[in-house]
Amino acid sequence: MKKILTLAAAALLLAGCGKPGTPPPKGPQPSALPTYAVAAGSAVSGSPTLDAARGRGHLVVGAKEDQPYLGQKNPATGEYSGFDIEIAKMVAADLGFGPDRIEFKTIASANRETALQSGQVDYYVGTYTINDNRKKLVGFAGPYFIAGQSLLVRRNDKEITGPQDLDGRKVCSASGSTPYQRIQKQYPKAHLIGYDTYSACVDNLITSQVDAVTTDNTILMGYAAKVPDELKVVGEPFSQEPYGIGTPRNDTVLRGALNDALAHHEENGDWKKAYDATLGLSGVPAPAPPPIDRY
Repeated sequence: MKKILTLAAAALLLAGCGKPGTPPPKGPQPSALPTYAVAAGSAVSGSPTLDAARGRGHLVVGAKEDQPYLGQKNPATGEYSGFDIEIAKMVAADLGFGPDRIEFKTIASANRETALQSGQVDYYVGTYTINDNRKKLVGFAGPYFIAGQSLLVRRNDKEITGPQDLDGRKVCSASGSTPYQRIQKQYPKAHLIGYDTYSACVDNLITSQVDAVTTDNTILMGYAAKVPDELKVVGEPFSQEPYGIGTPRNDTVLRGALNDALAHHEENGDWKKAYDATLGLSGVPAPAPPPIDRY
């Protein structure tokens, strides 16, 4: 076992220097995933996005690929897994698309609005915080989960216990993300560093090139669960991050259909089953799903 851990740590070190990496194959492994009944014929009509997806024969869903238990891509198989991926699959089923008719596409945080506006993706599920500024550019179904911004530090770090300790520290987050912007505005004395992916931030944290990584606690708990002997989450969450499914702004029919699908799968227990099989492996029990905002 010691040899395996050493090799995994060495592999992670090689992935550093600011380049996107993949967490080592450690921590709890995903359990049996639920399956979702695919609607034989979706009654949803009037959505240009769905019409285009039906024409091509499959959905294109934007996602993250570097967030353990949320949205992660297996580099060997190309398959995506995690709670956000299950959310994408369960709502797709209600729209008449099985998992074999979903193409997942990795989109960086800074490019989400552009991807939805340009039609690169039909909808986006990837720790996407709903806020008023984004609503001016895209639509949102949900929220389907409430997270909160927190901090990830090295296991032996006793000096950083919350955002009040970030002055003069190198703090890493995904460029363009809500957590990045919050540190920029509320903690301007921190030395903020931005990358396209959180995995690049985590790699740099382990190799001591940055002092902390900040984003939603859900994401950070996944990384800490992968390497608990090296990393830890500290302090209480210092924000509320309602996760939504991003949609093209003017496609209100699609947004309504996704809200209906979320409500359906929350009521029939699929939502909790998906959480328990993915994000629940971080050790945090499933909360109650938040109320859906049908604006």
